[in-house]
Amino acid sequence: MNELRLRAVRDPDAPPVEKESEPEVKADGETASDSENRAEAAPLVTSADDTPEVLNRALSNLSSRWKNWWVRGILTLAMIAFFFIIIYLGPMVLMMIVMCVQIKCFQEIITIGYNVYHSYELPWFRTLSWYFLLCVNYFFYGETVTDYFFTLVQREEPLRILSKYHRFISFTLYLIGFCMFVLSLVKKHYRLQFYMFGWTHVTLLIVVTQSHLVIHNLFEGMIWFIVPISCVICNDIMAYMFGFFFGRTPLIKLSPKKTWEGFIGGFFATVLFGLLKIVRMYPFQIHSIALSTFASLIGPFGGFFASGFKRAFKIKDFANTIPGHGGIMDRFDCQYLMATFVNVYIASFIRGPNPSKLIQQFMTLRPEQQLHIFSTLKSHLIDKGMLTDATED
Repeated sequence: MNELRLRAVRDPDAPPVEKESEPEVKADGETASDSENRAEAAPLVTSADDTPEVLNRALSNLSSRWKNWWVRGILTLAMIAFFFIIIYLGPMVLMMIVMCVQIKCFQEIITIGYNVYHSYELPWFRTLSWYFLLCVNYFFYGETVTDYFFTLVQREEPLRILSKYHRFISFTLYLIGFCMFVLSLVKKHYRLQFYMFGWTHVTLLIVVTQSHLVIHNLFEGMIWFIVPISCVICNDIMAYMFGFFFGRTPLIKLSPKKTWEGFIGGFFATVLFGLLKIVRMYPFQIHSIALSTFASLIGPFGGFFASGFKRAFKIKDFANTIPGHGGIMDRFDCQYLMATFVNVYIASFIRGPNPSKLIQQFMTLRPEQQLHIFSTLKSHLIDKGMLTDATED
């Protein structure tokens, strides 16, 4: 700075040197740049090699490219085998697995936020994050139990009370967490704490809400669980295979290793897989084509979204849970987007009014309300010609 000033004195034609502006100080003592500096996340350190030692020794003579190929291949086969095992164990085990996957994905994303900002020692951040996870799960699973196990709920007095006031209880639990967050606000860290509050809620929206849709799809029938997940797995494998052997043209800057050859090859392979290998019953083959098309054309954008998130924080993977694959979230980024599509697809094109659910709701009404509905329905059926005078008598 002194040198610049000296040059300005020696050279009268030199442009004037601008005076360095002082940082603006806010009322609470925090400069305008403090919060921005805190928001700049330092690169997270990831392990250089998470491959098991047994595989490292067995593949030590291979290049890094082929070593990664074999590691990913072996672990992929293991995960596929595990997938078939949990399907064999039935719906209840599947729901437990979905819950475990949801918790692990939430933990991986929240841990990234904690590792980036932990030096500021924000109070209650992780505690409140897990508390909000508990509240959201209580709300969603309570709604599911009420909808699908209505008869069982009505038999037990405690369950009936919890069902009746479920939303009020859920809202009260959330308000407790909201008040705890407000009380935890610390001077000079306000903006950062609101960043983390938003971080937690966006994570809940992405992970918990969409994993709950997986449960909803499962209640519609195992086929709506198995086919979509299988299509995503097929697309992931075939896109990698085509990209590995034939990939030349980059697809998107967010994922430099993704190629057009892999994307197009994965699309055709997945549609063919959905049409010929999964279900051969009409009309589900039509639905299978729709599901496989979405899984191969739109599903990968869930992976691109996750890649952008990881690039923003300069990390390779969400975690190192699965060697060669990263964390659980790295494997389920496309699955969550697929689950949302399946739920919307079922609601739009498959599901109709449920007579048993209507009868269940009818039975909870007061006697005079039931009589009113009965009279209205009887008049409607007579007008439609579906009831005759003899039937009416």
